[in-house]
Amino acid sequence: MATNIGMMDSAYFVGRNEILTWINNRLQLNLSRVEEAASGAVQCQMIDMTYPGAVPMHKVNFDAKTEYDMIQNYKVLQEVFNKLKIDKHIEVNRLVKGRPLDNLEFLQWLKRYCDSVNGGILNENYDPVERRLKVGKEKSLKGSKSSKSLQANSLYNSASGEVASNNKNIVSKQGKSGAAASSDVRALSKEITDLKLSVDLLEKERDFYFAKLRDIEILCQTPQVENHPIAVAVKKILYAADAKESALEEAQEYIAQAIENGEIEEAANDED
Repeated sequence: MATNIGMMDSAYFVGRNEILTWINNRLQLNLSRVEEAASGAVQCQMIDMTYPGAVPMHKVNFDAKTEYDMIQNYKVLQEVFNKLKIDKHIEVNRLVKGRPLDNLEFLQWLKRYCDSVNGGILNENYDPVERRLKVGKEKSLKGSKSSKSLQANSLYNSASGEVASNNKNIVSKQGKSGAAASSDVRALSKEITDLKLSVDLLEKERDFYFAKLRDIEILCQTPQVENHPIAVAVKKILYAADAKESALEEAQEYIAQAIENGEIEEAANDED
């Protein structure tokens, strides 16, 4: 199973739209952005679908808004990983910030792992909506089709009561509230536009560096140099699972050992 997946693996080239489609189809949700999954609840249920009953869903807070509540969800997920012997450290502090790239990378890894377990086949015996209802969280799950209906009914009933009791006040303040709402909408629209631009720039930067890494990988795979100690050391870093400092240390130790054994000098002389 794909527990250890290097950063050059094809899993990390899966786009946002494909990830969102994967989540929405399997969990019957309607997420539009990957950062909407930053609370960890989606990841918990995706593992619960892959290993039915493995996740104590009653501990998962689908309405997590604060970092504290989100961290509790990731603690549940990490405990399940440990129980299932899934060798994956969750970068909780980065994920709960809601940054798109961090969440996208984790979801890319999760999709690859789940697909390696079930072959990418949907578990038709698993009802995600019913599973959420059983733990009493469906009504608060953002993006859920059922929760939207519940929220709409609740808001409608609440609004109806307010209109009936405060009709005169509402009429007298319509002009002011309408102007304020219009101003808020413009401000939010500008903020959304700015965020989309930031995301686009970050994605371009990510693609740029991925392309550079791919070029380095192709160079290191060239038959004439693929067994050269330098090329081997570089590939150790490229194919390391997750971003860990030990990969650089291992590569440095490998080069030092090659120098000590005279392998690099011999390779250089062969090229001459």
